Amino acid sequence: RIQTVYTDDRGQIVFLDTPGIHKAKNKLGEYMVNVAEHTLKEVDVVLWLVEPTTFIGAGERHIAEQLSKVNTPVILVINKIDTVPDKEKLLAIIDAYRKLYPFKEVVPISAATGSNTETLLSVIRKFLPEGPQYFPAEMVTDQPERQIASEIIREKALYLLQDEIPHGIAVEIMSMKKRPDQNMVDVQALIYCEKDSHKGIIIGKHGSMLKKIGTYARQDMERLLGSPIFLQIWVKVKKDWRDTDFLLKNFGYDKKNI
Repeated sequence: RIQTVYTDDRGQIVFLDTPGIHKAKNKLGEYMVNVAEHTLKEVDVVLWLVEPTTFIGAGERHIAEQLSKVNTPVILVINKIDTVPDKEKLLAIIDAYRKLYPFKEVVPISAATGSNTETLLSVIRKFLPEGPQYFPAEMVTDQPERQIASEIIREKALYLLQDEIPHGIAVEIMSMKKRPDQNMVDVQALIYCEKDSHKGIIIGKHGSMLKKIGTYARQDMERLLGSPIFLQIWVKVKKDWRDTDFLLKNFGYDKKNI
């Protein structure tokens, strides 16, 4: 669960970005679902983010079933409306979801273009109680730099590899140190996967895929840290890490923190 903070002259909103609700197939999945379901009971309002399609599958029905178990108001957020130029199609999507669950509000947006995002913020505020400002105005997340760096590497790997390997990738930042004599941060990271065949795919021919992952990740990390990065990444196989309590805890997925 990642906590992010949005502050403007109207107040402060704390967003809790959870793993998606799904039917767990391993211990990691169980942990992720527990985190998401615990969060549903803690927050003032839930945003359910969906793709712009009328297809309602077993996954969507399962999420609706879990949401029906809590009293928290739910806003349906339909993203990527820039890909749906036909208004009639958008209305059909809204209708399909309204038949699935009694949403308090439905807000179509485009994260890519920024369309309707201000409207979404206004709708969210309707459900928030007044309270103190919990975080400094300049704070945007509770995640340490190491955690963000590991997520950046993992995101680039999943983006570039797409469907070639499952989501069974974990990233550990082994070292992140600023050089004392120059404006450079040395970062050493390990990508863990579950199979030898996955390791080969991540590395790629002559290391081409790993180099591309590193290049993309380094660019984002430099924007994050505001300084040049010297990034080294290795790949290691840890069979069935998603079903190993010790490794899950080692990667930060500790049940005690739920």
